[in-house]
Amino acid sequence: MDLSYILNHLGEDREAYFNSVSPPVFESSNFAFDSVAEMRKHLKDEMDYPFYTRGHNPTVAILRKKLAALEEMEECLVFGSGSAAVAAAVLSSVQQGDHIVSVKNPYSWTGKLMSRYLGRFGVTVTYVEGTDPLDFSTAMQPNTRLFYLESPNSFTFVLQDIVAITDIARSKGITTILDNSFSSPLLQTSGKLGVDIVVHSGTKYLNGHSDVIAGVLCTDRKRAEHIFETEFMNIGAILSPHNAWLMLRGLRTLPIRLKQSAETTAYILSQLETHPRVEKIWYPHHPSHPQYELAQKQMKGSGGQFSISLRVEGPEEIDKFCDQLQYFLLACSWGGYESLVFPVAGLSGTANYKESPHPWNLIRFYVGLEEPEVLWKDLKQALDNI
Repeated sequence: MDLSYILNHLGEDREAYFNSVSPPVFESSNFAFDSVAEMRKHLKDEMDYPFYTRGHNPTVAILRKKLAALEEMEECLVFGSGSAAVAAAVLSSVQQGDHIVSVKNPYSWTGKLMSRYLGRFGVTVTYVEGTDPLDFSTAMQPNTRLFYLESPNSFTFVLQDIVAITDIARSKGITTILDNSFSSPLLQTSGKLGVDIVVHSGTKYLNGHSDVIAGVLCTDRKRAEHIFETEFMNIGAILSPHNAWLMLRGLRTLPIRLKQSAETTAYILSQLETHPRVEKIWYPHHPSHPQYELAQKQMKGSGGQFSISLRVEGPEEIDKFCDQLQYFLLACSWGGYESLVFPVAGLSGTANYKESPHPWNLIRFYVGLEEPEVLWKDLKQALDNI
């Protein structure tokens, strides 16, 4: 199934919607039936038929089909946030007394799920670096049920050898979950790499316009049915039909957005690597990355997100640099049309991020769709005026 067909045609069924080019938004909470028999049919399979929008909505269903196809997996469920998708994936994979092996320093709210909540129910977690597949096998216990991966992570872009780790997991009957938010399915296709459940913050590249919070979970049909009937329907963290429609709109331009962002990033990195204020560049497809060869092996590219550590004396110089930027907005997230900057120093003393595992002089950037020369000029003037 080719990419153009998935993004522009799969699941659209235009003949059912007056041949509208853009799919309609079904802003209905429930659906009526002509007979009890028809109602019963829909109730027997709420995952595939509309009965109540918490379970199945026609607009959301179009999005689910496209996302599953992009990840080359059988099914997809979408949620009201990325953290909701992660929570559903993890909770569906463990029960009381089980053990998880997770990469060290996962996304902050994933870490909080594992450290704050799972322990209440007798689930234990061992954190590993994960750069060597043996980290996972060494940390295994008789009650290990889950390997949690995040490749790359979203600050220092540490990778795991996904095929090697999923091979270990499969030989022991252990479930694997991968957070693929950094790459999107276009730059790293998890279904080809042996992952059981892939999750995304759909807020990022998949939506691409910084106006939707969403989560994505792709997996096989049997597992999706189990998650749908338990975590998905019970917790109810669903994506609204309107937000699903906005994501469908965003998917249309996903390839060209990724391409533009990646090309501009390559240009900016070529300028940054010779600037005296830049101590280190963090980017999976930069030759200086310690896992550069692995990135080339399992990823098609690294998109528009990178980090640098600055050669400065103290945090006040980080603040000065960031405050002088004119085109990079001080904000979290990534994947939209606007360029962003997020300093680790900005986390200092905040309620949920009292201590960061990352260096204080690390700054993460996301490169949007502005002109490359404009963004570099902005970066250079801020670097030169620290």
